[in-house]
Amino acid sequence: MTRYIIRRILGFIPVMFAVAIFTFVLVRVIPGGPFDFVGDRALPPSIVANIEAKYHLDWPVHIQFISYLLGDDVVELLTGGEYEMTAGGSRGLIRGDLGPSLFYRSQSVNDIIKGSFPISLQLGILALAIGIGIGIPAGIIAALRQNSWVDYTATFVAVLGVSIPSMVIGPVFIWLFAIRLGWLPVATWGAKPPFILGFIPRNLGWEFWSKAIMPSVALGTGLSAYIARLTRASLLQVLREDYIRTARSKGLHERVVIIVHALKNSLIPVVTIMGPLFAAIVTGTFIVEQIFGINGMGKHFVMSVGNRDYQILMGVTLLYTLLLVGANLIVDLTYAWLDPRIRFD
Repeated sequence: MTRYIIRRILGFIPVMFAVAIFTFVLVRVIPGGPFDFVGDRALPPSIVANIEAKYHLDWPVHIQFISYLLGDDVVELLTGGEYEMTAGGSRGLIRGDLGPSLFYRSQSVNDIIKGSFPISLQLGILALAIGIGIGIPAGIIAALRQNSWVDYTATFVAVLGVSIPSMVIGPVFIWLFAIRLGWLPVATWGAKPPFILGFIPRNLGWEFWSKAIMPSVALGTGLSAYIARLTRASLLQVLREDYIRTARSKGLHERVVIIVHALKNSLIPVVTIMGPLFAAIVTGTFIVEQIFGINGMGKHFVMSVGNRDYQILMGVTLLYTLLLVGANLIVDLTYAWLDPRIRFD
């Protein structure tokens, strides 16, 4: 397994490089530039040219990419001083520098991600935990009680949960629990250091949960409905397999048949979607973050497109790619635990 993990990690390198180069080129193909307007006022071409020169946007695209990847000092060295390093220039992606933001002039992309990623990660973990905690048991119960009122009720609730988006559930929660009942606060969930492991708040008391519960449930409700439907369909298929019939014929208790023999194999399709689902939740929760006033990465991801902030768009895209390939690696390793027949050799 160790060799498999090393091969997969080494395989991340060309994937990250391909995503970086395609994103770098495509964002610059989008019409317009980051400095064409300040508010509603168009800047004179001379001022735009000076600002672009400050951020090296006047360099050829391939030189810009080398600078983004390796740093301005490497570009200066490779070009013999034709493209000089400036004060505050980029140290390069390989050294962990994602560059300065073109829209938030006083902040770097590293600072923006450092401030917003912990909150998005917390929201994603809580929403996924709610989705798994509700969806898998509901799917199991519905499958074991197929064509009963329990199955019909669970299926109806699942379809309802998938059909009603979080943009509807969120305002309803705010109206009911914050405005009418006054139980929970709104728009006060923010990144407040210090964190444990970079994202876990040191204080996990009611102050944290009162702010986190509404957005987490609003996002996790749809996930739980989707997971419940997938768990039910997968478990029904596994229960019809020959080895399940054999296990029952051997006189095993029904609970042992379901938990030991059926449930693990039925969870393989569910686990498969967890990788991309988790990465999408962490970086793509713009609507929920906007409704509840959460300073997460989803807001910066979407706004960077309209603002033509190339650096933030690159940084969040690369982070999303890293989360995706990392989560998929964990999913692949989980396969061996769910199904002993799967080997990595």
